Amino acid sequence: MSQGPLMPKATAVWLVENTSLSFDQIADFCKLHPLEVKGIADGEVAAGIKGLDPITTGQLTREEIEKAQANPSHRLRLAESRVKLPEQKRVKKGPRYTPVSRRHDRPNAILWLVRNHPELKDAQIMRLVGTTKTTIQQVRDRTHWNSASLTPMDPVTLGLCSQIDLDFEVQRAAKDRPQVETQEYGGTLMPAEVTTAEPARDEPFADMSRPKPQEEDIDVNSVFAKLKQLKRSDDEEE
Repeated sequence: MSQGPLMPKATAVWLVENTSLSFDQIADFCKLHPLEVKGIADGEVAAGIKGLDPITTGQLTREEIEKAQANPSHRLRLAESRVKLPEQKRVKKGPRYTPVSRRHDRPNAILWLVRNHPELKDAQIMRLVGTTKTTIQQVRDRTHWNSASLTPMDPVTLGLCSQIDLDFEVQRAAKDRPQVETQEYGGTLMPAEVTTAEPARDEPFADMSRPKPQEEDIDVNSVFAKLKQLKRSDDEEE
């Protein structure tokens, strides 16, 4: 959508009074409704508004107006400004302003951030809460004058910062944190086959479907020889 002229109603008044442009052309250029332009022509709208010449203000050229008057379907275009405005330098944001009614809650918010997000740097906490590095260090070391009664409280609920700003700083701190290398060897979980397996049960009856263990072949001669030796030993004792 193209940008409209400065003071659109005053420009429309001048175009209605000094040109033969159609209502649609004037409405399109001034970003107005055609009925509103018709009301200007009838004196019902913009009564008492003095017309503004767009040619003297450098918003239109005479050639552009003549071209639009000759062709009703032509749409007026804003003239390019010959004055080049200097680029605005990006102003560095200062410390966040904290209302007076919320300043006593800043130590509680600092304590919450230190406990729940220890990865945040002091500069990030300063941006979120609008405090000083000295106060942050005092809260960390428990040397703050009111450290005995401090209670960790979320800075978002206190209205000291927005959830978007907090998430942004936490993500930035997570990216800056060095990655911890995983150990190659360590304790591992047992496989699912072992943990989900049913415990072994003592069956009173043997399973006939299982193969029987192979029995060793018995040598008859060796058995009788052992019996004879036992008899001889008994006779000698008698």
